[in-house]
Amino acid sequence: MAIVLLVRHGRSTANTSGTLAGRLPDIHLDATGREQVDRTGARLAEVPLVEVVTSPLERCRETAAAITGHHGLEATIDEAVTECGYGDWQGRALKDLADEDLWKTVQQQPSAATFPGGESLAAMQARGVAAIRGHDARIEAAHGSHAVWVAVSHGDVIKAVLADALGMHLDLFQRLHVDPASVSIVRYGARRPDVVAVNTAAGDLSWLRATRPEEDAPVGGGAGPRA
Repeated sequence: MAIVLLVRHGRSTANTSGTLAGRLPDIHLDATGREQVDRTGARLAEVPLVEVVTSPLERCRETAAAITGHHGLEATIDEAVTECGYGDWQGRALKDLADEDLWKTVQQQPSAATFPGGESLAAMQARGVAAIRGHDARIEAAHGSHAVWVAVSHGDVIKAVLADALGMHLDLFQRLHVDPASVSIVRYGARRPDVVAVNTAAGDLSWLRATRPEEDAPVGGGAGPRA
């Protein structure tokens, strides 16, 4: 079973200004975001990546470039892992959106939330999960069960993918945190997904070079990865 590293883009100019960027063009990483993705790229430099898939939005492509530069890879752009379609909400200040009735639904029952002129969170999860699982199966078929790959996407999309892997209802996905430039790790298997890590911002990942697929969870927790 392959391993996917879910990487959120670094901090963007919209994050800094408190704006919901959505799919607006020309939203780039800010100075802090560039530092963040450089650190993430360095963390992944020793990991034997076989592919990097990214959202088409600039902040994700800039993040992907900080990773591919260490591996001689060219990122694959996939619209299916792009940001949620926030419709009429995109471009507005988060502090103003918090006064909308829909904001409460997004927080408390996201499975029922559909953004005006945009996408529902349920539809976002469905296409994001389908894309990640599809790429994972394709990459494992092409590169074998030890393959490690990266998907660069957005906070809500990654949270929704993690919720699916954890067997959580979408209504619980706001309990998850996915920070800018963070790395979450999922191994999909024949029996169930194995969520190895969530929202990591530091730490050695070179142990991924020595991973071996295991179908069953070790009773008692096991000895951990072999470095």
